[in-house]
Amino acid sequence: MEKTQCAGGVVLNSKGLVLVVTNRQRKSWSLPKGHIDTGEDALTAAKREIYEESGVKQLKLIKALGSYQRHRTALDGGDDTSELKTLHIYLFTTKQEKLAPLDPHNPEARWVEKERVAELLTHRKDKEFFSKVMEEL
Repeated sequence: MEKTQCAGGVVLNSKGLVLVVTNRQRKSWSLPKGHIDTGEDALTAAKREIYEESGVKQLKLIKALGSYQRHRTALDGGDDTSELKTLHIYLFTTKQEKLAPLDPHNPEARWVEKERVAELLTHRKDKEFFSKVMEEL
């Protein structure tokens, strides 16, 4: 099993809506996140992934929300046990409203009411993590 380090974020806009993105290959919804590239720290990777998956570049860091582990999402929505990810998640705010994903593998991004985010997220571990940190938003 491959073990990878990933980073991403919970991004709130000025209306209190949360950014979520979709992965075309797996037809899954998640918070914007991705692998930490060689030479990057987790915060830099989180900002880069958010930008690539949503087009949001104007980010203000509020705080680190912690990390959790989960397997990659399989095509059927279950776990692909070939990869175990450690996800480092940060809380950001932005005044930027327009979404324009750059990554062709993540072609859609949406602003969603925070009370609806957990039900939209595909992976159960993402749902659990978001539900735990929702009080901090």
